Amino acid sequence: MSFSEYWKTIEWDDIRLSIYSKTASDVIRALEKSKRDLEDFKALVSPAAEPFLEQMAQQTVAVTRSRFGYTVNFYVPLYLSNLCANTCTYCGFSMENRIKRRTLSLMEIERECKAIKSMNFDNILLVTGEHQTKVGMEYFRDVLPAIKYHFSYLSMEVQPLRENEYAELRSLGLNGVMVYQETYNRVTYADHHLRGNKMEFEFRLDTPDRLARAGIDKIGIGVLIGLEEWRTDSFFVASHLDYLEHMYWQSRYSISFPRLRPCEGVLQPKSVMNDRQLVQLICAYRLLNPEVELSLSTRESPTFRDKVLPLGITSMSAASKTKPGGYANDESALEQFSVGDERSAHDVALAVKQSGFAVVWKDWHSGYSG
Repeated sequence: MSFSEYWKTIEWDDIRLSIYSKTASDVIRALEKSKRDLEDFKALVSPAAEPFLEQMAQQTVAVTRSRFGYTVNFYVPLYLSNLCANTCTYCGFSMENRIKRRTLSLMEIERECKAIKSMNFDNILLVTGEHQTKVGMEYFRDVLPAIKYHFSYLSMEVQPLRENEYAELRSLGLNGVMVYQETYNRVTYADHHLRGNKMEFEFRLDTPDRLARAGIDKIGIGVLIGLEEWRTDSFFVASHLDYLEHMYWQSRYSISFPRLRPCEGVLQPKSVMNDRQLVQLICAYRLLNPEVELSLSTRESPTFRDKVLPLGITSMSAASKTKPGGYANDESALEQFSVGDERSAHDVALAVKQSGFAVVWKDWHSGYSG
C-alpha cells in the first residue's frame, strides 16, 4: 500500500471533528503517557491543549535534550533556478508572475558554492522551480557532482521525480529530499495548483514512498501553513510520518512548518496560525516523535527563532537567499518569498551559542548514506 491509498481511508472532516472534540482530560492523558500515538497528537494540537502550553513546552525540552543534547544543525538553501511550469497561487515563482527568470550556469554555481562555503556551511539544500525540461534530470546530472565537491551533505527541494531518477541522483551524491505536500486536502490543493505537473496530487503524495525505495537518507515532509485549517493538515503530516517510519525505517525524516509569507501576488491565508499556536504544534510533533528532525527556516523572525530554539528544534537555516545568484552577487531576481530572519550566518550562530547550544555545520550521518 502506498500512502495515497492509505490517505483515501482517512476522512478530512472526521479528523477535524475529532480534533475539535478533544477535551482537557484528553490532553492530560496524552501528557501523562511516555509514548504517544496519533490520537494523543490530536489532543495536543487541539484548542483544548492551549491552556497546557507551558506543560507541553517543559516536556518538549526534556524529550529533545534527552535525544539531541544541546546541538542544532545549520543548513542553507541554494536556489539554482526560478523557472517554473506550474501556476500556484502562493508562490513567487509561479509561471503567471511576470518576473525575470534565471537558471544558474556551472560557473555561476561555482561562485555561489564558494560564497556559501566562506560562511562555514557544509549542509546545503538545492532549490529550483518545477520545470521538467529546462531544470530537470539533464540539468541535475550536470550540476550535482560539481556541488557535491564542496559539501558533505546535499539535499534537494525540486519537482517530484521517479524512483529510478532518485536512485541515479543518489549515486551522484544526493543525500536528502524535501517534498512538501502543501496541503493534504485534495479540494483545497486543486484550488491552489491551477496549471502544470504539480496539479497531480497523488503523484506528489507518493513521492516519499519513491524516495525511501530509492534509498534516500533523509526525507522531509510538511504543509504550507495557511492554505488549510492548520490543525487538521498537521495531523495528516503526523499520519504520513507514522506511515513512513513503519514502512521505511531505514530512512530518516524531518518536518518543517512554514507559514505563508508575502510573495508576488496576493493570497490571504485560509487559516491563520499565531506564534503560540506554532509553539503548540512544534511541541505536539516532538512529544509524538522524539526522533524526528524538526526544522525552522528563516521565514520566521529572529526573535521567534531564538525563543523556540530550546524546544523541539534540531535544524535551522541561516543567511538564506531565496533567489538564484543570491550569495555571490545578491542580484535583484525575484525572491520566492520574503525572508523573516535576515541575520548573517555568523550572527545566527552567535545567538544559538548564547542560548547554550552548539552549532553543527555538518550532517554527521552523511557517511552512512552509501
